[in-house]
Amino acid sequence: MTTDYYDIIRVPRITEKGTRLKEKNNVLTFEVKIDANKVQVRKAIEGIFKVKVSDITTVKNAGKLKRVGQRHGRRSDWKKAYVTLKPGEKIDIFEGA
Repeated sequence: MTTDYYDIIRVPRITEKGTRLKEKNNVLTFEVKIDANKVQVRKAIEGIFKVKVSDITTVKNAGKLKRVGQRHGRRSDWKKAYVTLKPGEKIDIFEGA
């Protein structure tokens, strides 16, 4: 299955926890396509940012139940990838955050 790298990597997730992980362990967080596997995520990160990845951990997050007035709804499920870069590697978009 050939998919465009930008279809797999949705957005970088910049949070307080993610910033701590980046500073201590060189781990970056991304929101990825729900059915993407670790191999696809690795190839996409290395292809887009031209860095070397040492490890990837993925987590599926269930969408929250939401309510507006009497209407009930549910947000979509989503997947997060924790990407550990090899020592000496960095991605510039996270450096200014």
